Amino acid sequence: MTDAPRPQLSTGPQTCLGRIGALEVHLATSACEIEAAQRLRYRVFYAERGNGAPCDLSRDADRFDNICDHLLVIDTSLAVPNRERIVGTYRLLPQEKTSATGGFYSSAEFDIEALAARHPGLNILELGRSCVLPAYRSRRTVELLWQGIWAYTRRHGIDIMAGCASFEGTVPARHAEALSFLHHNCRATGDWAVRAVADRLVTMDLMPAEAVRTREALAAMPPLIKGYLRLGAMIGEGCVIDHEFGTTDVFVVLPVAKISARYINYYGAEAQRFAA
Repeated sequence: MTDAPRPQLSTGPQTCLGRIGALEVHLATSACEIEAAQRLRYRVFYAERGNGAPCDLSRDADRFDNICDHLLVIDTSLAVPNRERIVGTYRLLPQEKTSATGGFYSSAEFDIEALAARHPGLNILELGRSCVLPAYRSRRTVELLWQGIWAYTRRHGIDIMAGCASFEGTVPARHAEALSFLHHNCRATGDWAVRAVADRLVTMDLMPAEAVRTREALAAMPPLIKGYLRLGAMIGEGCVIDHEFGTTDVFVVLPVAKISARYINYYGAEAQRFAA
């Protein structure tokens, strides 16, 4: 008896949102592709980190997955079946779809609904469940993800990108300098302010501003958070410990109109041709 053929990824031009060398970023277009993203998330969130698995299916899955869009980073140079070429993924939840999910995923940790209420005429895109295999955790992969996200925002008329980003571990003091830098220098204020929900808020003000060394603080941050900051993102008030995923989460707010023109030119030069 021969094995059934493996489902293939839809890697045609209609799904491609960006390309750097052999790496491409695509939108998932089938249940097979979403399952592949879930298995990758399981490898990173549970197997790699040693956290207890939520189920025995070797997948990280929840009720949001069938509603959200999923970015897939694919290494086209790998001589393996297509689904095993997926080396990174990012989950996207446009505000227009939150009626089907009962709200944003991150509202369990941060008051994103208050942000939405203050900007009723703007369209929010929630970013989450970002993960990349260890060998691909580089600025190049982050830039490719942003190329894909930028093309997506152009397609869907997104005004605000927002969502949780994570530090490894559940002890904020281990990241005291980086978290304090974010608290003192990057906090979202005024109409852009977002605060952790009251019963989960942990302060990020762990060091006085004058004791924080900028170079060391930035070097200690995950590449994804540094990528947000380069684009001009702001950070919410307080962090949240996520014991299920073994992380310390911060909230990122990035109004599209505030992104520096030089980054729009940088990402847009390639992403614009994938945005149509």
